[in-house]
Amino acid sequence: MFPGGTLCDMAAPLPLNEPSTIQAPLKEVDKMGALPEWMLSLPDEGITAEQYDRMPVEDCRNIEIVDGSIVVSPAATPRHNEIAMELAHALKRAAPPPWRATIDSDLRISEVPLTNRRPDVLVYRGDPRNRPVLPGDALLAVEIMSTGSVSTDRFSKPVEYAQAGIPHYWRLEENSSGLTTYTFALNPASREYSETGAYHGALKTEQPFPFDIDLPALL
Repeated sequence: MFPGGTLCDMAAPLPLNEPSTIQAPLKEVDKMGALPEWMLSLPDEGITAEQYDRMPVEDCRNIEIVDGSIVVSPAATPRHNEIAMELAHALKRAAPPPWRATIDSDLRISEVPLTNRRPDVLVYRGDPRNRPVLPGDALLAVEIMSTGSVSTDRFSKPVEYAQAGIPHYWRLEENSSGLTTYTFALNPASREYSETGAYHGALKTEQPFPFDIDLPALL
């Protein structure tokens, strides 16, 4: 077993109908002048938490920070966003207080070097007007895998979320037979995830709270 899953995860079919989310160098992404000038002239040590927290919200969309470096991905498709929104609404209805559910919000993995992720869906507690969410206030992170995020969603993010102490991680993958949801729970001692289920058709689980959803209805 590797941290964040099992070897069988590597053989799972790739999702369909999603564009590549290439994590390209900033200057390549900015050929059309889409990025602020300051993003293209960061110091070698990268962006700090203080600098990021001063950024306008609109500049933070479609970027994540990994070890101080800015990672840019294209905007998600409407289909991807609809799956995330429907799942978040269902989790919000099911979550007991004080837990909330949201989409595409800042999750602060570490301050130094700065690592800031934006899970597709996040179950958290706290004031929804504040950002970022800290790991101690996160209960569940969910990623909806696309063809350009396979390695990130299967390997990189689960390791980061587990090391940060987030108790649960789900990964949704689309294939020719529909959606499959892989669920993982944290081993607090090792700070690694173990797979707790692979759901097709219906996702029915008791962790992190009782939850039941028809997966085809998300499509």
